[in-house]
Amino acid sequence: MTEKTRTLGTDSPLNVSSMGLGCMGMSEFYGAADEASGLATIHRALDLGVTFLDTADMYGPFTNEQLVGRAIAGRRDEVQLATKFGNVRGPKGERLGISGTPEYVRQACDASLQRLGVDHIDLYYQHRVDPNVPIEDTVGAMAELVQTGKVRHLGLSEASAATIRRAHAVHPITALETEYSLFTRDLEDEILPTIRELGIGLVPYSPLGRGILTGRLTAESVAQEGDVRSSHYFPRFQGEALKANLRLVEHVKALAAAKGVTPGQIALAWVLAQGDDVAPIPGTKRVEYLEENAAARDIDLSADEVRALAEAVPRNAVMGDRYGDMLSIDNG
Repeated sequence: MTEKTRTLGTDSPLNVSSMGLGCMGMSEFYGAADEASGLATIHRALDLGVTFLDTADMYGPFTNEQLVGRAIAGRRDEVQLATKFGNVRGPKGERLGISGTPEYVRQACDASLQRLGVDHIDLYYQHRVDPNVPIEDTVGAMAELVQTGKVRHLGLSEASAATIRRAHAVHPITALETEYSLFTRDLEDEILPTIRELGIGLVPYSPLGRGILTGRLTAESVAQEGDVRSSHYFPRFQGEALKANLRLVEHVKALAAAKGVTPGQIALAWVLAQGDDVAPIPGTKRVEYLEENAAARDIDLSADEVRALAEAVPRNAVMGDRYGDMLSIDNG
């Protein structure tokens, strides 16, 4: 059985629940927002010991942090709270680029603290690396937030190995948040060895491949109004690529059935089995799916089962880039 807590980082360690909760979809991107459902899901998560909550200022925009803040009111001490800055959006949702300027770092943190209704953020990530600002300047400003007590630990998201090294030299980086699942394993080549060398934890987002690994996804369900997966921004969910990727999921389904668990649970168990420095944050806005995901912590996979899952979804068999525009992904 997976330990219910894990430690991210060695130079600036943060103890978190072994599985977290991605809150983004409660406010945007995956169909209509449902505040009541989101609040209920977060409350149930805390009851189940899923206390590592992940949000960002851009989700909503802004409304997801407010939702999380309302949900944890009166229970702040139970929570390891992570949020992010860097993807700049306007009040109407317009995307205004990426900013990592020291001035923006300070402004964004103060705004997040206010929306969340807290006096500190446990883990503060740069959501995307600003190619026009030296990472040393951005992390230097983030380090000032630690010194003032507004932030406890620092993180990066979707940063390259070279950028991670430069950032870590300025201030200890506790965690890297990046996409990782049976469907996305490119970080195994360079990024994962780098963060392990430096003692930085891994927080995989989309550990269920944006839902495809649950086995519930169909071409019809992706096409629902308000679901960003239906857009060309996500090539893996388009046309022939989606058909090919759903065929890969059939292999995962078979292995899950043999284990007596759901496809999503075995996919999460695979991520959890990658190391005790890994704390995935599957997102959901429904209590029933949260409970299903949380139960994956109790699934033991043998080395043979871990290998069989990786072989069932070969890295080069997944069709389509994870984003239609990879320009925002730092390549060092």
